[in-house]
Amino acid sequence: MSDLKQAGFQSGDIFSQLNNALQSFNDEEKKSLQKKTNAIFELQIKNKEGIEATWTIDVKNEPKVYKGAADTKPGVTLIMGDETFQALAEGKLDGQKAFMSGKLKTKGNMMLATKLDGVLKSTKAKAKL
Repeated sequence: MSDLKQAGFQSGDIFSQLNNALQSFNDEEKKSLQKKTNAIFELQIKNKEGIEATWTIDVKNEPKVYKGAADTKPGVTLIMGDETFQALAEGKLDGQKAFMSGKLKTKGNMMLATKLDGVLKSTKAKAKL
């Protein structure tokens, strides 16, 4: 698997930790998360310099995180800044507040975006975010 970190993006560290946490789940935990979520999230992140990078969190097929656009059509694409994703991952920002304030934009099934919070929370203990 390619390195998930990218220079100039603090989100890369979070994606790496998320992937490590997902890989550490046993089969039962993975199946439970897949059943609850059943989604592919494509995240388009822009850093302070205005450079964009894309990561995908797949919780539909084999739970994993990878760099780049989704291999298959994502259920939802989330567009936000690097700091916004960090705050969401750390639980310091609520997804609905981020959306309502314009810090988070979505394409696709907006209701799936609400399930990302569950993925972040379920991996947080193992990822140590």
